[in-house]
Amino acid sequence: MTETPKHGRETLSFDDDRGSNRSRWVAGGLAVAIVGWMGSGYLLPSDPSGQTAKTPVAVRAVSVAVRQSVAEPVEQVFVAEGQALPDRDTAIRAETSGQIGEMLVEMGADLEAGQVIARIDIAAREADLERARQERDRAQREFDNATALVERGVATVDRVTQARATLAAAQAGVSAAEEAIGNTEIRAPFAGRLEALDINIGEFVSTGAEVGRIVDNTPLNITIQIPQQSLRDIKVGQTAEVSFITGETSTGEVRFVATSADPETRTFMARIVVPNADGAIPAGISAQLRIPTGELTAHFVSPAILSLDTDGTLGIKTVNAENIVEFHKISIVRAQTDGIWISGLPDKARIISVGQGFVNDGETVDPQPDEEAEGMSAQEPVAGAPAAKASTDAAGQIIGAEPDSDTPVATNLEAAQ
Repeated sequence: MTETPKHGRETLSFDDDRGSNRSRWVAGGLAVAIVGWMGSGYLLPSDPSGQTAKTPVAVRAVSVAVRQSVAEPVEQVFVAEGQALPDRDTAIRAETSGQIGEMLVEMGADLEAGQVIARIDIAAREADLERARQERDRAQREFDNATALVERGVATVDRVTQARATLAAAQAGVSAAEEAIGNTEIRAPFAGRLEALDINIGEFVSTGAEVGRIVDNTPLNITIQIPQQSLRDIKVGQTAEVSFITGETSTGEVRFVATSADPETRTFMARIVVPNADGAIPAGISAQLRIPTGELTAHFVSPAILSLDTDGTLGIKTVNAENIVEFHKISIVRAQTDGIWISGLPDKARIISVGQGFVNDGETVDPQPDEEAEGMSAQEPVAGAPAAKASTDAAGQIIGAEPDSDTPVATNLEAAQ
């Protein structure tokens, strides 16, 4: 229908068109749907947070491989390296000057204490001795005469006193001449091996000149440095197992432990004495010492299963009876080539051997037995086998230490980390 307005323009109207009401119905339907959706929160049940309740979905627990581990007693060992030094090493010096007249031994000889090595020519000293003896005899006669005259009353006591002093001086001269002849013999100060001999027949030596060197390596002394953290574990009287670089092994004893630290290294010096009665072990070679310091219980595990928590703490993840993951801070007691001994776990524990990197402390897991890991067993370390050298200072426990397959706690922890 068309209407004509007053100003003369025609206005179009579609009220009587059949399709004109369709848009109203569509708009109305959308409005009703929106209102219904917005009001659904008041009609349907919801949780306390105001959200629409949803059907819970079951979350499957993560599967991990675990193995049963039982703590075993483990011997703690302090390991260090040192050098085998002789018990005595002394320079041999001439006690008087003169020309070497006789050589009695050669370099390398095994000497007894006091054995003569060489003699200095004594011709001039024998003449001095004879002159001293003649002077002594003369002084003796004068003393005897003065004494006889005093008894007769024809001499004074002062004369006797003077004669006595002259006699004493003459006797001292004889003693000095005899000692000078005795000093012409160069002797070994103690029993040992003549390691150096720097004189020959006809050579002139001065008083105090070094003519050789004698070494006594029965027993041997090994000096090591002990860190502050290990000082309380090393005591005088403890037994030490010693392995020399030449292959020989022996047993020594701790004879000395310093009570003051080196101002530069903050370590304490200790001396271990090793018997060497036959002198078979040479002095100066390197030696490795193992000193047992006690025993504790520990678990034997592979280093591959160690974990770090969010704070960077080294530990092991286990599964308790409720299948919940527990993180345990651990300490490395000893390291071997096939595994490590750790403390910090219960005596019996189910250790996660596979999958520990995918679970966290407090999570529930589905533990499955690790058949391969169940066969893992601790083996005794091979003596002398090399192991990682660690810093006991950093670990706060034993150092040395020096390296070994059974390195002490102090020495192993830093290396493992």
